[in-house]
Amino acid sequence: MTVQPGARVPTGGETDGTDEVADLFRALGRQVKVARERAGLSQKELGDRIGYAEETISSVERARRTPQPELLLAVDRLLDCGGLLASAAEDVERAKTRRRVRHPEWFRDYARLEAEATEVCFYSTLTMPGLLQTKRYAQTIFMARRPFLDEETIEHRVAARLDRQQILTRWPPPMVTAVVEESVLLREIGGRAVQREQLRHLLELGALRNVEIQVLPLKCQGHAGMEGPFILLTPQGRPQVGYGEFQSVNRLITDPEEVRMLAARYGSVRGQALDPAASSALIEKLLGD
Repeated sequence: MTVQPGARVPTGGETDGTDEVADLFRALGRQVKVARERAGLSQKELGDRIGYAEETISSVERARRTPQPELLLAVDRLLDCGGLLASAAEDVERAKTRRRVRHPEWFRDYARLEAEATEVCFYSTLTMPGLLQTKRYAQTIFMARRPFLDEETIEHRVAARLDRQQILTRWPPPMVTAVVEESVLLREIGGRAVQREQLRHLLELGALRNVEIQVLPLKCQGHAGMEGPFILLTPQGRPQVGYGEFQSVNRLITDPEEVRMLAARYGSVRGQALDPAASSALIEKLLGD
């Protein structure tokens, strides 16, 4: 079958814990509201007394904003909550960390499968694969999104992308291969300095035993990947699946025939690309230039 956006794929009962985080923030918001109303204060009056805007108090009570530990401590002291809110400060810090590595809902099925993959294959035509990106390169990509993402969302997305990269150095590591079009190497995403940092990072990753990076040269007149980028991955003990994104459409592909065709295309593209050694030499040349 082909799984459409938002559909769930069984992954052994794993959870990323984001539902628990949301529940915690809702519970704390209700506790702040109860304590405020018990004291006979409006949201504005409470905010004025502890140094926060009325909108901030409202957003915390409705769980639309993370209840910062400093705010909880201030409310606890002012409204004599007996340490109830203050004791939750450490829980909030842990929850904030979990939110920083939170993936958007439409990407979570793929992320779970990638985390347990024994092999991941990328064909990239516009940007570097997420597993191979530097922090500044990833930040530039998310900042360029339209419609705009807010600063907190960008921070979360970048953290989540970097967190995924831990699979490159875990043990046992997955086999990771990537075919990247030469135009991706030439595009100065984030500016010259960010591009050069990204190229050096590719050379470092290419030196890992489990990572092979190949460049598809611009002079290649025709190839099997001209319909666009895609990913193939093989989860532990499960059949290979495919994944593709186009604008706001994303697809996790599990239909055996579709996956077989993607695998055939990937094999053909790899055969037309420079081998890993020649690809590294080209990246070094670009750095030299």
